[in-house]
Amino acid sequence: MTDLVPPTYLAFNPATRHVRLDPHEAAFFQNPYAAYAFMYGASNVFFWEEFGFWCFGGFDDVSRLLRDRRFGRHNPAGIPDRSVGEDRTHLSSFDGIEANSMLELEPPVHTRLRTLVNRAFVSRQVERLRPRVEALANELIDRFEPGQVDLLPAFASLLPITIIAEMLGVPVEMGPQLLDWSHRMVAMYMHGRTRETEETANRAAHDFSDFLRGHVAERRKNPGDDLLSLLISAQDDGQRLSEDELVSSAILLLNAGHEATVHQTGNAVRAILAQGGDPRRFFTSPQTTTATVEECLRFDAPLHMFTRYAYEEFEVGPGVIVRPGETIGLLLGMANHDPMAFAEPFAFRPDRLDQKNVSFGAGIHFCIGAPLARLELQVSLKTLFDRLPRLHLAEQPRFRDTYHFHGLERLVVHTGQ
Repeated sequence: MTDLVPPTYLAFNPATRHVRLDPHEAAFFQNPYAAYAFMYGASNVFFWEEFGFWCFGGFDDVSRLLRDRRFGRHNPAGIPDRSVGEDRTHLSSFDGIEANSMLELEPPVHTRLRTLVNRAFVSRQVERLRPRVEALANELIDRFEPGQVDLLPAFASLLPITIIAEMLGVPVEMGPQLLDWSHRMVAMYMHGRTRETEETANRAAHDFSDFLRGHVAERRKNPGDDLLSLLISAQDDGQRLSEDELVSSAILLLNAGHEATVHQTGNAVRAILAQGGDPRRFFTSPQTTTATVEECLRFDAPLHMFTRYAYEEFEVGPGVIVRPGETIGLLLGMANHDPMAFAEPFAFRPDRLDQKNVSFGAGIHFCIGAPLARLELQVSLKTLFDRLPRLHLAEQPRFRDTYHFHGLERLVVHTGQ
């Protein structure tokens, strides 16, 4: 047990290991690490009452449970807990996409889908994009007006959405619309969503799907050198992606291909600027650049909670018994600061010898876009600070009220030009 005093917004019952902590409490989502620090001393396994399930925050526990095949993303008991109310007829388009999404499936269907998609998304294919990412980063910086700029819309958002749109072969000028559809769909995963949130997400899913089906039809007639054409032609033992699987995969790649990278870019710039001094010291070689990006991923991850469903009844931890269909929460941001796994876990140290993180997950659902995200972060951050070494904050950045997706509202900086 800890002698630490819990933050005022957190109530912990050591007898039951129940925690009362509103994820919409500003003091928490602005700095969840204060709560994590207390919980490490109290119990890194606890029942989070606001979510209604057991959560795990230890690095070894999270890493183990991400790989444990007794858990998965597909809910064997159905999915009523993810809707406001039992009726899901208003979510038919959203559910149609989810039903064929790799993120929500398990073997053998997941294995077939991932194998087909991964052939167009492996590291060696992604590495060929490095010159294009660097050129685009420079192009976006060239557009900055002297003085102040909000890096999120001007840089962090535009770079990954442009790259993934070019990869898929969809019009880059559709970028703002793709972002809008993505944001509306991702809102489905937030705590405390409303019926309006669900209806908006369903409309976005419908429109997004229609848009992609039109492009799929065009690519079937006129294939090109793009990811959509590769997905259409990809085969595994003679099996191809169905149209629904293809659309769901493209939407997942578009959403996942930029959403987390936007947040991580903002969080990384904030963390690097907080260290003071010349930021170029973190990017003096490919090795230091890689180490800096890995520490950014650990230090302030863009995704803090990943949920999984139990497939059988068993004791997942001391005194914690789960039953089929029950949810557990894996706290990625907390695991990345486990004092049992990291020396000085709350310090930003790219040169640490214990460098590791669970920010991209682990096991069969390890982020398929991790190679692309890492490359984009390495190139964009190095280019930004090489070009603008006197970059500094114009205002104190604040995080959005979205605990799952930990990202900034704005990132207004002085360019130093």
